Amino acid sequence: MKRLGFIVNPIAGIGGAVGLKGSDGKEIVNKAFSLGAKLVSPEKAKIFLQELKKLNCEFELYVGAGLMGEKEAKECGLTPNLILGKEKNETTAEDTKEIALEMMNKNVDLLVFCGGDGTARDIMNAVDLKIPVLGVPSGVKMHSGVFATNPKAGAKIVKDFFNNQLSLIECEVMDIDEEAFRQGRVSAKLYGYLKVPSEKLLIQQVKSSVPLIENEKENREAIAKYLIEEMEEDCIYIVGPGSTTKTIFDLLNLEKTLLGVDILFRKKIIVKDANEKEILKILNEDEKTKAKIIVTPIGGQGYIFGRGNQQISPNVIRKVGKENIIVIATKNKLQTLNPKRLLVDTGDPELDEELKGYIKVVTDYKEETIVKVE
Repeated sequence: MKRLGFIVNPIAGIGGAVGLKGSDGKEIVNKAFSLGAKLVSPEKAKIFLQELKKLNCEFELYVGAGLMGEKEAKECGLTPNLILGKEKNETTAEDTKEIALEMMNKNVDLLVFCGGDGTARDIMNAVDLKIPVLGVPSGVKMHSGVFATNPKAGAKIVKDFFNNQLSLIECEVMDIDEEAFRQGRVSAKLYGYLKVPSEKLLIQQVKSSVPLIENEKENREAIAKYLIEEMEEDCIYIVGPGSTTKTIFDLLNLEKTLLGVDILFRKKIIVKDANEKEILKILNEDEKTKAKIIVTPIGGQGYIFGRGNQQISPNVIRKVGKENIIVIATKNKLQTLNPKRLLVDTGDPELDEELKGYIKVVTDYKEETIVKVE
C-alpha cells in the first residue's frame, strides 16, 4: 500500500485576510492575531483530506504531530498509521524540516504539505529532489509551481499518482521578500526545485510578470478610462491589487496600494490598504449602498480570488454578490494564460462552485471577452 506523508503549517496564510501580505516571522503572526486573523491552513488541510476520503483513495497515512497534520486527520475521521515529531502549541520552520526528513527516511511515496512558498522552501531544504512532493495551497503569496490549483485538486492528483497515472516533473520553488512586498515591491527569487506529480490542469503555474508589449500601457489606460466612465455615483468599489487596477487610480490622480485592496466611493479613496474587517465594516454601514469588486487575474496563473487578495474574503464576495464582480485584464495578459482560464480558491468550496462558469472580462475600451472560471 502507498504511503502518504502529510504536513500542515498551521499558521500559513494567516496574514492574508488582515492585509499583512504574508505570514513569515513571529512578529507578523502575532500582529495578525491581534487584528483578528483566523487560521486558514488547517481548514484547507481538512478540505483536502475530506476530498481524499470521498475519492476512496487507499494509503497509509504518516502525519506531523498535533497541529502539523495529526489534528486535521483525526477531525476528518482518519487514523494516522504513524505520527512524527513532537506536539507543540507553536510550530516552526525547523519542525517542518525535521518531520519532512523523517518522512523521507520512512520512504513515503508522496509528501503532501499544506502551506505557502515559505513552507515549500522548508520542504525543499529537507528532502530536495529525493521524494515526490505536492503542495496544498494555503499561503498568502504562492509564486511556486509545486501547488495544486486548490485543495480538492490536490486530492485528485494524489489519487491519480497513487494509481500510477502521473509521471514526475521538476517544478520551481519560488519565494519573495515579504518586507519588500509590504512596501509595494515584488522581489521574487528561484530557490530550487521539487519533484511534483505532473497534471497540467490541476497544478498551478508559476506566478509570472506579463511581458510588456508595445501597446500594453495604452490597453491598460483604455480599460481604466472605460471603468471610470461607467462608475456609478452611489456605489462602493472594492479594488484588488495589480498594475491593471492601479491604472484606474493613476487616471483619477489617486495613489493605489499596488499590492493591497483599496476602496473607492465617488472616485475618491475612502479606505486605503483595507483588510477584510475594514471592507465588511464599510459594506455593513449602509445596507442600501451598492458595492462592486474590481479584480485582475494574477499573471501566468489566472487567479482572480485566493492569491494575494484574501482581504476580499468569501464573506465579502457573498455580501457584494457574484453579479457585481468586475474582472479586467489586458489582451496580452489573457493570451499568456496557458490554459486560457480563470481560477478561484477562496477557501470556501461552496463559494468556489458558485463562482465557476463563464464571466465577462473587460479587455479594452467598451470591449469584453468571455472566459471560463474554474
